[in-house]
Amino acid sequence: MAEQAEVLRRTPLSRDRVLRAAVALADEAGIESLSMRNLAQDLGVVPMALYKHVANKDELLDGMIDVVVGEIDPPVPDTDWKHAIRRRILSARQVLQRHPWAPLAIESRNMATPAVLAYLDSVVGTLRSGGFSADLAHHVMHAMGSRILGFSQELFDASRRAGRSGATDAGPPADLPPEVAARFPHLAEIATAAAHDDESVVGQGCDDQFEFEFALDLLLDGIERLHRQGWTSSHR
Repeated sequence: MAEQAEVLRRTPLSRDRVLRAAVALADEAGIESLSMRNLAQDLGVVPMALYKHVANKDELLDGMIDVVVGEIDPPVPDTDWKHAIRRRILSARQVLQRHPWAPLAIESRNMATPAVLAYLDSVVGTLRSGGFSADLAHHVMHAMGSRILGFSQELFDASRRAGRSGATDAGPPADLPPEVAARFPHLAEIATAAAHDDESVVGQGCDDQFEFEFALDLLLDGIERLHRQGWTSSHR
């Protein structure tokens, strides 16, 4: 391993190597730990050497996002629009689960990066090839939101708001305190109504993957119904 690390350090520096090293560092220690100094140390170079390949940290983050988005499976030809989009979104979700810092990084950008734009463009292209009007495709993209990129902004996800990456340290599912349950009986009822996953961020113990796919399928079924009806925004 020490020899491999030494060989890597001697590999000529390039933009691709810088970006991939930054992704690996964020994967290991979280996006909050990423700095040009730490990255340079990981690569065995002085910090100034990085600026030949990325102008600043903003450009570094944009490049990192593009590396991650580039891991999403490409479209499968000759597949109906619904299955094609579902497959790609779930591929995007798998990618972001490998890089748990990425959703926060994507949300932090003022402008979509080239790879994100290319991915979104291909999703719209799949809809248009499936017979969707530009009008309906426009509203579908709004309805899907960040779910298109494999993540959703969940309620009470404190870890992401704080800029931390990785799973939260959720304990076993707990019932609401009796006084809270008495005041909010409907919340108390649904709190224990479904299967739970201890590593969830949807709510203490909720199954993230199930909830994501449930909402995704609900949206796709509704979109399919509107498409069959020839829906347009003039129907509002």
